Amino acid sequence: MQVLKKVKSFIDKAFLFTVLTMLAVMVVVIVVQVFSRQLFSYTPSWSEELSRVLLVWISFLGVAYGVKEKLHIALGLVVNKFPKSVQHVFDIFSKLLLVGFGIMMVYYGYQFTVLMGGSTMPGTGLKSSCLYACIPIGGVFLILYGVELLFQKGLYQDYINEVSEGEN
Repeated sequence: MQVLKKVKSFIDKAFLFTVLTMLAVMVVVIVVQVFSRQLFSYTPSWSEELSRVLLVWISFLGVAYGVKEKLHIALGLVVNKFPKSVQHVFDIFSKLLLVGFGIMMVYYGYQFTVLMGGSTMPGTGLKSSCLYACIPIGGVFLILYGVELLFQKGLYQDYINEVSEGEN
């Protein structure tokens, strides 16, 4: 079990490092684009396309990270009116839906990535599949973090309890 925890910890750190690196590169590319346009009246052809690709990757990987950290919006207003046993059923059902959506992302995202492998993006010359590969990869992380959530209580952070505990 300790080996699995270490592997998962390594995956989490590598995942976060990758996303933060993509974010930093995107910021640098946009700054270069703005300065070159304003100072030299020249915009590199690759800058807008690369920043768009990075934004898409960060978005899809960010969805998975949001699931891991329980940062997504949850509609607990109606569910909290039900008895605890029914709330538990809704909790499990929503987590299974999340994992199912991740499986769909992997399956259909892979098919779409393969389909787009023959075309290239004009600004960078990268294959279009580089852009769309974020769908199945994000789906893999969504499945991983969704399955992890199955063994935890709740689907979202309980801010009300955190605030009241911090005040005492």
